Amino acid sequence: MALKATVFKARINLSDMDRHVYLEQPLTMARHPSETDTRLMLRVLAWSMFANERLEFSKGLCEEDEPELWQKSYSDEIELWIEMGTPDETRLRKACGRAQNVVLFAYGDNSVAVWWQKNQGKFSKLRNLSVVQINDDAAEQLAAMAARTMDLAVSISDDQVSVSNDSAYVMIEPNWLQRFEN
Repeated sequence: MALKATVFKARINLSDMDRHVYLEQPLTMARHPSETDTRLMLRVLAWSMFANERLEFSKGLCEEDEPELWQKSYSDEIELWIEMGTPDETRLRKACGRAQNVVLFAYGDNSVAVWWQKNQGKFSKLRNLSVVQINDDAAEQLAAMAARTMDLAVSISDDQVSVSNDSAYVMIEPNWLQRFEN
């Protein structure tokens, strides 16, 4: 018998001073049985950093041809494709061919360094690819906030992200390894 996804609900109170986006948004996410709290919360972070009325969670781990999050235009074109982890070059090249912009949230300090060194040259040719690394310490603190029901305040200013709930606070400084500017 297959294990079922666990449903998580979050209410995000977002203040993004860099993009002038201010909203309170309920999110419902399904966590695949093999997904960690770290990956789940990095998806919440990614949604917060790129919040838009059309940005939504896809089937993610359940569907290999879909990203973790995506934003589609009203004509169903993929405007933004967000990935997690350290995928292979083929997957990212395919994503860059399908979407206007692709953002990869890389995590796992030791594995990211080796992966980036191996792939940096190939990725520099993908002009619509951005790669941001979230360090292990920040990712672990964020994962500690995971709960089936969450109220999170997210503030973004000067490319720094603070996330808090009623009992914890974490400051995240994304490390942009490659950044696409449109």
